[in-house]
Parts: sequence; C-alpha cells; structure tokens
Amino acid sequence: MFRNILKRPVLGIVISILIVFLGCLSIVQLPISQFPKIAPTVVNLFIAYPGASAKVLTDSTLVPLEAAINGVQGMRYMVSDATSAGEATVRVVFEPGTDPNQAVVSVKTRVDQVMTSLPDLVQREGVIILPLQPSMLMYVNLYSDSDSFDQKYLFNYAYTKLIPEIQRITGVANASLLGSRTYAMRLWLKPDRMRAYNISSEEVVAAVKAQSLIARPGRLGISSGKKAQATEYVLNYVGRYTEPEQYENIIIRSSEFGEMVKLKDIATVQLGSEFYDIYTNLDGKASASIVLKQTPNSNGREVIRKVKEKIKELSKAFPDGIHVQYSYDVSKFLDASIEQVIDTIRDAFILVTLVVFLFLGDWRSTVIPVIAVPISLVGAFSVLAMFGMSINLITLFAVVLAIGIVVDDAIVVIEAVHSNMEKDHSLSPYAATQKAMGELGSAILAITLVMISVFVPIAFIDGPVGVFYRQFSITMSSAIVISALVALTLTPVLCAMFLKSHSGHKSSFNVFKWFIGQFNALFELLTRAYMWVLERTVTQRIICLGVILLFSGGIYYMSEQVSSGFVPNEDQGTIYAIVQTPPGSSLEYTNKVMGQLQQLTKKIDGVHSVTSMAGYEIMTEGRGSNAGTCLINLKNWDERKENVHEIIEELEHKAVGLGGTVEFFEPPAIPGFGSSGGFSLRLLDKTGDLRYPELEAATQQFMKNLRKRKEISGLFTFYNASYPQYEIKIDNQIAMQKGVAIDTAMKNLDVLNSGSYEQGFVKFGRFFKVFTQAAPEYRRNLDDLRNQFVKNEQGDMVPYSSFMTLEKTKGANEITRYNMYNSAAIRGFPAKGYTSGDAIQAIREVAKDTLSREFDIAWEDLSFDEAKRGNEFIVISLIVVLFVYLVLAAQYESFVLPLAVLFSLPVGVFGSFTMLRMMGLANDVYAQIAIITLLGLLGKNAVLIVEFAVQKRNEGLSLRAAALEGAKMRFRPILMTSFAFVAGLIPLVLSEGAGAVGNKTLGSSAMGGMITGTVIGVLIIPGLYFLFATMVDGKNLLRDETHTSITESIASNRRRPRSKHRKLKARLKLLMRRIKHKN
Repeated sequence: MFRNILKRPVLGIVISILIVFLGCLSIVQLPISQFPKIAPTVVNLFIAYPGASAKVLTDSTLVPLEAAINGVQGMRYMVSDATSAGEATVRVVFEPGTDPNQAVVSVKTRVDQVMTSLPDLVQREGVIILPLQPSMLMYVNLYSDSDSFDQKYLFNYAYTKLIPEIQRITGVANASLLGSRTYAMRLWLKPDRMRAYNISSEEVVAAVKAQSLIARPGRLGISSGKKAQATEYVLNYVGRYTEPEQYENIIIRSSEFGEMVKLKDIATVQLGSEFYDIYTNLDGKASASIVLKQTPNSNGREVIRKVKEKIKELSKAFPDGIHVQYSYDVSKFLDASIEQVIDTIRDAFILVTLVVFLFLGDWRSTVIPVIAVPISLVGAFSVLAMFGMSINLITLFAVVLAIGIVVDDAIVVIEAVHSNMEKDHSLSPYAATQKAMGELGSAILAITLVMISVFVPIAFIDGPVGVFYRQFSITMSSAIVISALVALTLTPVLCAMFLKSHSGHKSSFNVFKWFIGQFNALFELLTRAYMWVLERTVTQRIICLGVILLFSGGIYYMSEQVSSGFVPNEDQGTIYAIVQTPPGSSLEYTNKVMGQLQQLTKKIDGVHSVTSMAGYEIMTEGRGSNAGTCLINLKNWDERKENVHEIIEELEHKAVGLGGTVEFFEPPAIPGFGSSGGFSLRLLDKTGDLRYPELEAATQQFMKNLRKRKEISGLFTFYNASYPQYEIKIDNQIAMQKGVAIDTAMKNLDVLNSGSYEQGFVKFGRFFKVFTQAAPEYRRNLDDLRNQFVKNEQGDMVPYSSFMTLEKTKGANEITRYNMYNSAAIRGFPAKGYTSGDAIQAIREVAKDTLSREFDIAWEDLSFDEAKRGNEFIVISLIVVLFVYLVLAAQYESFVLPLAVLFSLPVGVFGSFTMLRMMGLANDVYAQIAIITLLGLLGKNAVLIVEFAVQKRNEGLSLRAAALEGAKMRFRPILMTSFAFVAGLIPLVLSEGAGAVGNKTLGSSAMGGMITGTVIGVLIIPGLYFLFATMVDGKNLLRDETHTSITESIASNRRRPRSKHRKLKARLKLLMRRIKHKN
C-alpha cells in the first residue's frame, strides 16, 4: 500500500491535512493546567464553636466527628485542627480518582449520625462540608490608599459585593475572607453598671431576644368563608432591629411607676465586627484578604481567568481609592512555565532543522522534515483530546522530546532516497523514492514498534507517578505513530516533488557549499576511522562484554551519587513567611513583629509586594494571637536576577533578631498537595491519651535530632503546649450555699468574656450577627475576672471570687490530630544540594533510632506519596525492557538476537545519571521520563543496525560482513538523528526562569544519555550483534522456521509481483464488455 503512495500523492497530502486540522481543533479546546490531575480528593469540614478553647473543641466536637468519619470508603488519612479562636477543621483525604461528590455524601452521612451529640452552639452554627483542594488557587487583596477606608469597611465591602459574585463562578469551591471582621451589632456590657442595677447578662440576652424579633401578625380582611370584606390588609412588624439606636432603647427592666432601665444605661452599642482576630495589610496599607480554593477536577487556569474578568467588571463600581491586587495566582507560574516550554519547542525545532540541514546539505532535503515534524506534533494533541487529557507541562515536555524523535522517520526516508540516487545516477527522484520505500517499509515499522513498546507498558502504572507516566506515554506514542504514518505517506510524496539528483549538475562556487563539502569530507574520514575500529573489535567478544559490565557497574555507582525526588521545587515567584511569637503574645504584638518583617522584606531587590496577616498561619490554616503569615510576591522572573532560594537566604539572614521565630517556605510543588512545598509529616502520640506536654517534649527532642542531619533545613512546627492558661476551679459546696448554679455561672462567664450570639439581622442584603459581651476594659486581666458577678437564685449579685479560684497552667493553643491520634505537624525543606527523597530517608532513620514505642511518624500531602514510592522506577524500567525484548523477539523470530539491542542500553543510562550528577540535579519524575525515552531511542539506533545486518545476513553475507555493513550503512543516519535529538535538548538544558529546574532535569538526563549511548553504542552494537548472532546462526526452533523479520515479511509481501492477477482481471473486463455488446 505505502509503496504505491506515489501513485496517489493527493491521498498522502490529504491525510496530513486532516491530521493537522484535528490537532489544531483539539489545541483550541483542550484545557491548560500545570500538571495532570494527580491530587487526591479532599473533603473539608469547618466547625465553629465561639468561645471554646482548643481542648474543649477537641473533646466536645472533633473526637466524636473523627470517630464517625474514620474508615469512610476510599479514605487515605484524616487530619484535624482546633484552635482557641473557637474554630476547627477536619480534612479527609481520599485516594486519587475518588468522585468528590460521592466523597462528600459519604462524609456527610457519617457526620449526620453524631450531629445530635455535638454542642448546641456547634449545631446552630452548622458543620460545613466542602470538597476542595487544600492549596490556594488565588489570593486577592482589596486595599485602599486612602485613610478614609479602614480594614472593617474593606472587609465588609468584599463580603457584600465581591464574595457572592465570585462564589457563583464555576470551579470556585470556596471564596472566603481571612478573619471575622464581618459587621456585627456589638452590645458592649458594663458589668459595674449592671451590678448597680442588679441586672444579669441573662436578663440582657432575654430582653434583646424578646424585643428584637421577627413577627408575623398576618392579614386583615380575609373572609375565611364568612362575610367578605372589600379590602385586605397585610400586617407588618418592624422586625429585628438593624440600627444601634434601636438596640440602645431596648428596655431591660421597668416598674409600675414608669421607671425604666434601657440597654444604653448598662451598655454601649455600636456596629462593629464579629471578632477582632486577624490584622491584614498590603505593603502597610489596610486590606481585606480573599482566599480562593478550587473544586476538584476543575481547570485552575480557566477559573482564575473567570475570576479576574468578574473582578474587573466589579471594579468599575469601586469607591475612589479602593483597588485590587493579586498577591498569589497559580496561573502566573503556570503561564510563565508553559510560555517557557513553548519557547523551548520553537528553539528546539530551529536547532533540529539546522542539524538536519548540516547533514543533508541542501534546503530541499531540509524542507521535508520541517513540514513533516509539525504535523506529527500537532496531530498528537488530537489524541490527547480523545483521552480527556490536558495541555500541561508533562505533555508539553513529551512534545519537546518528540521533536528529536519524529524527525528520525523523515530523515531515514530522505537519506535512503539520496543513497539510491548516488548509487544509481540514472534514477530520478521519483524512482529513487519508490525504491527507497520498498526497502524502508520494514525498518520504519520496526523502529516504530520498538518506540511504542517502550511507552505502552508505562501507561498502565497507577498512582500519582503513574498519571505522569501515562500522559507522557500517550503523548509520545501518538506522536511516534503519526510520524510513522507521515513518513509512509506524505514524506515520499514530498521527496518525489522536492528532491533533485546532484549528479551531472555543476553549480557555481560559494562559501556555504564549500563548508558543506568540507563537512561531508570530514564525515567521510570519521566513517573510515569508525570502520577501522570496528574491523578490529567487532569479533572481540571480551571487549563488548567488558564495556557493558563496566557501564552497568557505573550505573549502580552513579545512581547512588544522584539524589532522588518526586517533582522539583520550582521558583514559583512566591514565598511564605511563617512567624511565631512567644506563647501568650497578644495579637497586637504579633502584628507589630509582622510589620517589622514586612518593612525589611520590602527593601529586598526582587520583592514586588508583601501581604501581612497577623493571627493566621497558612500551614494548617489555624488562628492564634502568636501566629502570623507574610505572603511575599516576587517580581516577574525576567525582572529580577535572584532566584527564590537566594531571596530566601537573604531573608533568613535579615530576619534574625525579630521578636519571634521566622521560617520561609515555598508554595507546594504540585497544586492540591498541601499548602507548602518541602516535606510534611506528623509526630503521633500512639497511646491515644490527650498528653499534650509529653507530645511537646517528644516533638522538641525529635526536631533537635532532625536538625543534626545535613539533609534537612527549615524545620518548623506550630505545636506548643506551653501557652499560658488558667484553669477555673469552682467550690461546688460554697456555690450551692450562695445559691449559685454552676451552669448559670459558666454561661454568665461565656457571655461576659467570650460573647453570646443569640440572633442576627439583615443589612446590605446580608445576614449579620448580634453579639453581647463585656466591654474590653472589663476583661483585661485576672483582677477583672475576679470582680465579675453572677446573679443567684435569690436575685442577689454574687462575686466569682467568693466561690471560684484560678490555677495557672500551660496548654496547647492549637491542637492537631492525625487519624484520631494527637499529633504535631512538622514542616521542613531539604537542605541545599539534597532532595525531598533524601530528607524523607533521613527522617525515617532518625525516627527509627530515637523515637520510643509511644510515638511514631506519619506522612501527609505530597510526602505521603513520595514516602511510598520505593524503587518503583527500577520495576518500571524492567517492565519496559521486558516489553521491548518480547517485541524484538517476535520481530526477529529469535529469543537471543534481541539481546544485542538490550545489552547496548546500559551505556545510555550511565550517561544520563552522570549528566544529572554533573549538573547537580535529582533523579525525579522528569529524569526518569527522559531515561525511559532514552531506552526507546537507543534501542531504535540498535534496531537500525541489527535490522540491516539481519537483511544482509539473509542475503548471504557472513556474520562479520553483515555486522560491518549494517554499521556502515546506518552510521550517518544514526548520528544525524541523534545529534538532531541532542540539538533539540539544548534549550532545555540552558533554560532560566519559570520551570527552569524541571527543564534542566529533563534536558540533562536525555542529553547525557543520548550522547554517551550514541557514541559508545555505535562501537559496541555491531559486536553485540556478532556475539549473539553467532549463538543462533543456522539454528531453528522448528524445521520450517523463517529467518526474515515480521516487518520485512510484511514489506516483501507488498512487493510480490501480481501479474497473474492483473491478467485475469483484464480478461474478466474484456468478457464483460463482450457480454454488454451482444446485449
């Protein structure tokens, strides 16, 4: 069929046009993301229990919820966090691929079983269940450069105007404001005035509920089936109060003589905020911070685009002086990385074209691969669309590597056509092409089978790493198959159209042709030297086997020298600064420290903006007065000289001496895996008891031991059981003697010190709460607490100091749990020159050597998958090699001959590890993808030599002559295709900016292996063929076994003469004509 494609040139062109059309259509429609969807499904539970400490929240709410949720189908692990700000979260992590909607239903079913056992206030606030990715999608700052807008106004403007619009955007799982500065009607009680009037907090709450209420008076004039009225009236009541003046006039007590005590007599009323727990500002300006998280399986880039469009639309109505800044944006790094890869594809294509031009020597020959290669690359995207994949860094990396691979098929065809015209000057380009296609059919099919056999098995690997391999495999395989199709259809047509025979044509002298002539002369000398070496070594078995053993040993040695990892931490243009002030520090003190850090950070060249958040830590998303986070937004990559690691080093040096501990982190390497980069683990108290001091001691000792390891840096934990606390002890006997109910006493303390939320009101189209609480000046210290009073059953005011004592203690301000065990969350980064894999191994060793049986470690986020990886790459490589072996065994009808191909592969793998070691890079997923690609490329080079040698042996040449002839004929095509592949990798190795580490890893691994594997491979492959062919030469598995390869048989079947069939067909046509003529 393909041999006769020259008789149907339009068909060949149409096939390529259809491929390009479908590819372009797919490119427009395919979603764009940073990585494939490998993040696990996460369901978050948000719990609010205002006024509760972390311990109360844990005992009353988290423990029963965890017990109910534990073991839900598909669950990986479960982590929870409770803070003394009265808020808690439970994060249930499911296996990747779990349907998020089904996960939510499963979790909600479990939660509903225990809802009635939770505290009443928790039930009233509700347990919010949402599926979302734990890492931030966007961080938006609404700020003002005018003093007329404070943080409270900005917060509520965003709450009423922006959040509702953003939440309606498809793909936004949660849009929340950091802090609780939402408007609330604040009833600031004055306990001394209340004592003077003998009024308790219960009476105040009851009066507010009784007078600010929703009523439904009904309607007048309804006949109800009796006498009809002419008019009906709807009766309305003023409803819940919405203005401070209305609340001030609430009557708390009145007498029959007209004496009244109003709320304004014992309290101050103002429209304030729910809580005053987080201070946020942008570069020193007041701001409201909006955090956006996306739904699972949504396209983050598309969601961000829609959010920005919506905010741009809404900004037209902003008051003068209010602006928006995007302090963190996942798409910023994504767009920059993809732009970098696209530039790399362009540069690689140009360099490959130059190499091809250099080897082929004329522009006509070069135009053919320039046309053929893009068709294969663009066509691959149509296959991505068929498999429901996205355009991401992995698929684009596959396209980069494919440039150097798919050009091979075109080069092989062009080189064969030129070879035929040089051998027989009488042949026209058409005849030379037709002859070449008859010879090359089997070779093209063989190298396609080998390349496909490399990538097919890795498409069936499961887990997060398997998703990377699968998408790379499908992209590469589709490009290779389409390339083979183009080489058998369009390329021959282009060769017949464009190529010209150089014989008999004398052209004028020019420098370029002289250079090409000199290059060809040098290459001829290189070929002679190559053959001179082969003639003396091809039959030397010891040399071949010795080289293979030497490089195999080198692989083991170099693999031990190269660090291992999963995905490299890239410069994403963002830094998290986590601040921890001494336990017990006030929010204002922490805010002061955050301001100092913000100022010194702004002075560093390369920093664009700094957002400060006092009272909030981004790691566990917990709150506390001694915690803070700075979100440092760096300038664009082309606008700064320093990379993110250099800026972090400078920040660490300058942050010394601040009033707290400061650690710097990067965002997660893969969105959806946690909230930060580096490694994440938990130290577990396996006893199951709530032993907070013991866990703190074990955590500090464990971290002390970890800091001794050179592989680890930046260790950090927020776990601290030394937060100053006071335990209230009530003498029940004395309290009962004084007529005080314990329940009443504790509820009164809750109202005065924590605040009571009993009802709300609607204003600006949103629901706001009403809080009753003692004014701040009445709850500053212990003396204020002792001076508070409670009303007894007789109506007298009894001081708390008469039946209550306080004992100073220490406790945890934030409690974290992992799979129902108390835990300490530990974060860190691998030290310079090491990878996360090295750090994980070091942590395991320290845990094994130092932890007692009561404690253990567990992994979370990306570290959970990385810790489970083991030696899966070795298994994957063995599977690939086995698959290649089986394909070649079927191809050559021999179980021994394929070993000539397989034994040549260790040379390239050694070169790959050596290059990684020289460049200081890690053996991560990118490097492993490159190595697997090398197995196919180097195997293809070996197949080209062995395939031709087998043909020559079948033609009657001796084994030695066949090996030498195969090496000589394929030497130039192999070097040409290999150098073209290497040229395509140069932009990757030299890349800078966004995604540079991944680009360099992929490029260096592939380049080192290709150079070594090609240079050494062409010297030992003929010898390996001679070695293994000698073992099986003249031997058959069965008596009538054929010795031609499958692809050669297919090609020869297509070349068989069909003259008898043609004669019979002609006679039948003649017979039919005669019959018609008689009729």
